[in-house]
Amino acid sequence: MSRNFFPYRDGRLHVSQVPLDRLAEEVGTPFYCYSGDALESGYRSFAAALSGLPATICYALKANSNQAVIKTFAELGAGADVVSEGELRRALAAGVPAERIVFAGVGKTAPEMAAGLDAGIMQFNVESFAELELLSQVAQQRGTTAPVAVRVNPNVDAGTLDQITTGRADSKFGIDADEARAFLMQTKSLPGIRFEGLAVHIGSQLTDVAPYRAAFQRLIGLYHELRAAGVPLRRLDLGGGIGISYKHDLQGQFEESEQRVRDYTQMVRGLVSGLDAELVFEPGRLLVGNAGLLVTRVLFVKDNGERRFVIVDAAMNDLIRPSLYDAWHEILPVAQTPEGTALHPVDVVGPVCESTDTFAKQRPLPPLREGDLLVFSSAGAYSFVMASTYNSRPLAPEVLVRGDRSAVVRARMNYDTMIGQDRLPDWLDETATGREQQQTPHGGLKTALGA
Repeated sequence: MSRNFFPYRDGRLHVSQVPLDRLAEEVGTPFYCYSGDALESGYRSFAAALSGLPATICYALKANSNQAVIKTFAELGAGADVVSEGELRRALAAGVPAERIVFAGVGKTAPEMAAGLDAGIMQFNVESFAELELLSQVAQQRGTTAPVAVRVNPNVDAGTLDQITTGRADSKFGIDADEARAFLMQTKSLPGIRFEGLAVHIGSQLTDVAPYRAAFQRLIGLYHELRAAGVPLRRLDLGGGIGISYKHDLQGQFEESEQRVRDYTQMVRGLVSGLDAELVFEPGRLLVGNAGLLVTRVLFVKDNGERRFVIVDAAMNDLIRPSLYDAWHEILPVAQTPEGTALHPVDVVGPVCESTDTFAKQRPLPPLREGDLLVFSSAGAYSFVMASTYNSRPLAPEVLVRGDRSAVVRARMNYDTMIGQDRLPDWLDETATGREQQQTPHGGLKTALGA
């Protein structure tokens, strides 16, 4: 049953029982806010839909890698899908057992492979012969064996944006399905390698089960062929990518996602019935996307001819998805809009010196004034993790709410920290520069080459 994790109460938008305007006063804007209740509910719903299957749920850290988010899922029994040593370290630090960690990604380095081997992870998803050879060398050097799943590219179009589709023949990901059987047969005796499974991931934000069905059927067929040929596979990694709703109201977003999970898991059950294989699922956006908001404050309302611009204090460095993908995020006022209020089209933009720093064009919104608070919904996934300090804007804080409690789970970056990451070379050091000025005739500075 769906729950409303972002209700309006007493005319103010809340996260669970905490009013957002109170949080804005406490931490300033812009800031990210996640509902711990929504995170837990989403994970439990997905796990319940897989009940009875030999399944491991590995949360995809690339969607949102805050330690509090990872630990929320780890305490519910989740594993982790990681794509870098940094994400591996984050998962381990948050309490994810190593034996429930999958290391994916098309470009793993030798040090990253060593880190995964030393930790004792569940499996490496290998995507090329060159990668497998390197993993073999690293494993031998460390006197161990690497558990491997071969990522298969099934040449299935996920039907999503080109930028987030990963299962077509023109994608950099995986090994062509028609070549995968020969690949495994030729490399099954490679030292330091133990083949344990096959993996597939055809993209992100899928809203139809048909591409999944086509990809999984190819994977299962290959699994049967290889088992019959004597390759002792025991696991199928079915990836993630289940889409969420971005365009419904806050409650409707969860309801639509729950229906997608039911359709997806019903399809999976039909395909794997009687199959002797462990299953791995790697949801990311599904678990965190609708559980997060970006809260911002209106700085100015500006009219240019017939065009009205609402300038807010969040920017593309905080939430780049609209600029990068032309992505849609619902925009809602924190103060509840009276029923019957007329809406007018406005452009909602940020303060960064780029024309692409635009969140919405001609979006119908109620009248807004300087100081009003707005939220961008469905900002729990691929939002803060893609943030930057462009224009030397400090990273925004992250807040986690559960029930009537809230906590800052990442503080706002301060200017000293941001500037302090830079280092001056010796020829620009203040003391050294002073000496150079004294020693060079006419006060001119020597160049770095000493000319």
